Amino acid sequence: ELLEMVHKGGGEDAVLRHTQRNKKLFVRERLKLLLDDESFLELSPLAGLNLPYGDVPAAGCLTGIGKICGVWCVFMANDATVKGGTIYPIGVKKQLRAQEIAMQNRLLSVYLVDSGGAFLPLQSELFPDKSHGGRIFYNEARMSAMRIPQVAVVCGSCVAGGAYVPTMAEEAVIIDKIGTLFLAGPPLVKAATGEYVSPEDLGGAKLHSEVSGCSDHFASSEKEAYECIRNVISTLNYDPLPEEVTEHDSPLYSCDELLGLAPWDYRCTLPVQLILSRLMDGSRFQEFKANYGTTLVTGFGHVEGHLVGVVANNGELTHDASLKGSHFVQLCGHRSIPILFFQNTAPHTAEPTSISQAEAHSKRLKAQASMMGAVACAAVPKITIVIGGSYGSESYIMCGRSFSPNFLFLWPNARVALVDPRHLSTVPRAGNSDCTGGETELKHLKEKPDIFHYIFVLLSLFKSVFSRLEEESSAFYSSARLWDDGVILPQNTRKV
Repeated sequence: ELLEMVHKGGGEDAVLRHTQRNKKLFVRERLKLLLDDESFLELSPLAGLNLPYGDVPAAGCLTGIGKICGVWCVFMANDATVKGGTIYPIGVKKQLRAQEIAMQNRLLSVYLVDSGGAFLPLQSELFPDKSHGGRIFYNEARMSAMRIPQVAVVCGSCVAGGAYVPTMAEEAVIIDKIGTLFLAGPPLVKAATGEYVSPEDLGGAKLHSEVSGCSDHFASSEKEAYECIRNVISTLNYDPLPEEVTEHDSPLYSCDELLGLAPWDYRCTLPVQLILSRLMDGSRFQEFKANYGTTLVTGFGHVEGHLVGVVANNGELTHDASLKGSHFVQLCGHRSIPILFFQNTAPHTAEPTSISQAEAHSKRLKAQASMMGAVACAAVPKITIVIGGSYGSESYIMCGRSFSPNFLFLWPNARVALVDPRHLSTVPRAGNSDCTGGETELKHLKEKPDIFHYIFVLLSLFKSVFSRLEEESSAFYSSARLWDDGVILPQNTRKV
C-alpha cells in the first residue's frame, strides 16, 4: 500500500497538471521508454515518508538500477509532480546514494532532470556541507575521471544548481518546448532588471542547442529524446564484463513460504537454515563449522548461479560464534567470494553481576571486535538483508549500514534500533534491592502521598519513550530516512 501511494507521485491533481497541461510524461513512463525491459530495481522508494516537509510522502526523486542496450545503469530521475521536482534534503541524500552505487559498481549514470532546484527555506540542510547538494557535482567530476559515463536528458525545468547536472554530463539531450536550462528563471530576471523574457528565449532547447552549446542533442519530443539517449549509450564503448549465463536450480522449497518464516522478533527460535533453504539454488548449503558456535550459521552456496558466502544469525552472537564468523569472513576475503549477511540480531543482554560473568563478557566482546574488524576489512562485495531484528553492536558486526555494505535491504518485519524497547523491562534496577530498602521506600511514599503524582508522570514519560522507540525502530521509519536501500518483500529476496 505504501509503495502504491508513493508510485502515484504528488497525487492525481499534480499528475494531471504534469501530463495534460504541460504535456509531459510521468517519470515511470519515461523509464519504460529507456529500459530494455521491465526489470528495474527501484532504490529506497519510501525515502521521505512522513518527513515534515509537506503533505506528499516522497523524496521527489526516483533512483534505481536497470539495463539500457544491455549495459547496467543507475538512474536518477526527478519527479516534478512532487512539489515541482524541488530538491529537499532527503532527495539530495537519495541522489548521493545512487552516485555512490554507480562509483562502487562502475555503472553508467543516467540523469532525467525535471527540477525546480533547491528548496531554499531549507538551504542550511541542502547547501554547505560535504554531504549536501554540491557533492552531486563533485561526484559527477569524480566519475568522469574514473571513466564512468554519464548522460542526461533535460525533460523539464532545470534551474539553479540543478543546471550543472546536465552540463557536467558527457552528453546531454534537451527537449523542445519542455526542457529549459538556466541559473535563474524569467521571474528573477524580471525582479532584477525589469525585463520580461520567455523561458524559451532565456534557456530553451533551441537556444542551448544552437547558441550556447550547453546541450549536445535537440529532441522535438520526449520519445525522440529517449531514443537519442539509447543511441548515445550504444556508442559509449562502455561494455562491462559480460555476465556469465549459468544454469541454476530453483530452491526445493517455494520462496513464497518466506512470508510465514519472517521472524517476528529476536526471541524467535526458528532455525535460520529454514530461510536459507528457500533462497539457495537447489536448497544446497555447504555449512562451515556446523557444530561450533551454532548461534551463527556460516557456509557457502549459490544464488542464481553466483557463489556466495553466507553469514546468518541463529541467535545471540556468542564468543564461539564470533570467532567462527571472523574466520569465515576472512576465508571469503582470501577467496574473493561475495558475502551475504542475514541479520536477526539479539539486543544487549543484562550487564554481568559477578567476576566470572564479567570475564566471560570481556572474552565475548573481544571475539566480537575481531569479527567486526574482519567484516570491515573484507575487500569483497557485501549484501545485507535484515530479516528480523538489527540491534546495537551486533548490527555493526553483521555488516549494518555503518559498515558500508554494497547494498542493504529490509524485510517489512525488520526492526532497526540501538535497543529493543521490549527488552527495557529486563534491565536491572540500580541500587539496593533488599527487603529493608523496599520497606523504607514504601514508608517514604506513605509520608508523602503526592509522590504518587510524580510516579504517574514518570510512568507516562516511560510509556511515551517506549512508544517512540517502537515507532523509530520500524523498517519503514528506517527506510524513510535512507538508512537502507529499500524495504523488500521476503519472497522477492532472491530476485533482488
